[in-house]
Amino acid sequence: MDKTFYIETYGCQMNFADSEILSAILTSASYTPCSHYRQADVILINTCSIRDHAEQRIYNRLREFVAYKKVKPRLKIGIIGCMAERLKEDLLSSQIAVDLVVGPDAYRSLPRLLQEVESGAQGIDVLLSEEETYHDISPVRLGPNKISAFVSIMRGCENYCAYCVVPYTRGKERSRDPQSIIEEARQLFHEGYREITLLGQNVNSYNCESTTFPLLMEAVAQISPLLRVRFSTSHPKDLSDDLLKTMVKYPNICKAIHLPVQSGSSRMLKQMKRKYDRIWYLDRIASIRKHIPDCGLSTDIITGFCGETLTDHQETLSLMREVGYDFAFMFKYSERPNTLAARSYIDDVAEEEKLRRLNEVIDQQQVLSFESNKKDVGKDFEILVEGISKKSKTHYFGRSSQNKVIVFENSQEKPVHIGDYAYIHITQCTAATLLGSLIEINR
Repeated sequence: MDKTFYIETYGCQMNFADSEILSAILTSASYTPCSHYRQADVILINTCSIRDHAEQRIYNRLREFVAYKKVKPRLKIGIIGCMAERLKEDLLSSQIAVDLVVGPDAYRSLPRLLQEVESGAQGIDVLLSEEETYHDISPVRLGPNKISAFVSIMRGCENYCAYCVVPYTRGKERSRDPQSIIEEARQLFHEGYREITLLGQNVNSYNCESTTFPLLMEAVAQISPLLRVRFSTSHPKDLSDDLLKTMVKYPNICKAIHLPVQSGSSRMLKQMKRKYDRIWYLDRIASIRKHIPDCGLSTDIITGFCGETLTDHQETLSLMREVGYDFAFMFKYSERPNTLAARSYIDDVAEEEKLRRLNEVIDQQQVLSFESNKKDVGKDFEILVEGISKKSKTHYFGRSSQNKVIVFENSQEKPVHIGDYAYIHITQCTAATLLGSLIEINR
C-alpha cells in the first residue's frame, strides 16, 4: 500500500512552485498525495524565512503536527525549503525536533531520506547547488484551478540586499535551459491552462544559452495568442527597454509589472545594497509609462530599516504618490540572522515607530489603489475567468491584463465558464476590486 504525503506551503510563489516539484518527486516514488494532514504518513512544511513573523507561524503549526504525532507515532514530519536551509541542525535537535530537514536544492534526495528515516535515522540534506534547476521534472499542479500555473525559470539570487536572507537559503543564481521552459509552457497550454507566470527570484536577469529574458518571453508568447504570460519578480536594475518592447509586441503578454522599490530614499537604498537609487528607479517607471501607458504597477516596501529617518520615510511616501502604484506588499523591517544588516547594522528604529510608519504607508496605498481603480470605472476589460466569487455563487471573478481583480455577475442566458475569456464593463470599484457587468464571452 502506498504511503501518503501532505505538503503545507508558506511564503512566495517560488515556494508554491517548489511544492509542485516535490509532489512530482514523491509521486514518482510511489507516495500518494492527500488533502488533509490527518490522512498523511508524511507531513512536509515548505517554509519561508524572509521575515521572523513567517517563521513564528511555521513553528506554531509545527507544534500542532508534533502534538498529533503522539496520536500517530509512525507519522514523519519534515521541514523543507528556506527555513530548513537557514536553521539546519537546530530543527533536528530542538524540543520539537522533526524527522527530515531538506533544503531547496536537495528535493531529489527526499525519497532516499524517507527510507533512512523509516530505519530510525534523521534525514538531512541542505547542500546548496550551483546547477540544480529541476528542469527535467514535470510538476504536479496543486493550484485551485487548471487555468493558471507557475513555471520556474531560474533559481537563487546573488544581489545580497542587506536585509535579505534569500541568497543564503537559495544559493547562487542559475537559469534553466530555455527549451525545457518552452516545452513545459506548451504542454500546459495543451492541457487546458490559459495563463502561466514565469518565476524567478530576479526573473528578468534570466540568461541561458544566449537566451535573454525578453527572448524567452517572446518564445513563450508565441506558443499561442490564447496563452496569457505573466512574470515575477523583477529587479529594477535588470528591467530593460528590450523587455518592455517585447511586452508591447505581444498582446498576450500581460501588461503588469511587479517592481519592488523597498524605499523611496536614495540614502536608504544605498544602505540596503539595492544597486539603484531613486532617480534610476523613477527612470525605469518613466520608461514603462512611455512604452506601456496602461501598464499595471505593484511594488514591495519596507518601513523602519536600519537608520531610516522621518525624512527617508517621507521620501518613500512621496515616491508612492509620484508612481501611483495599483497595489503594494508592505512590511516593517524584520532582522534576519546572518544578513549584512544583522552583522553590521544597528536595528535602531523602535518597533512602535516601524508600525506607525507601516500604517502610514498602508493608508497611502489604500488611497492610491482606490484612485487607480476609479480611473477604470466606465472602461471595458478582457479578463480570464478564474473562479466563483467567495461572496456569491452567482458572481465570478478574473483578472485584467493589468492584474486587477474584476468581479461580475454571471449571465443566466449565456453563462461563462472558468477558463473563458470575457469582456467586462466596469461599473464601480473598491480599493481592492473592480466590479462590472458581462459584455460578451470570447471563447
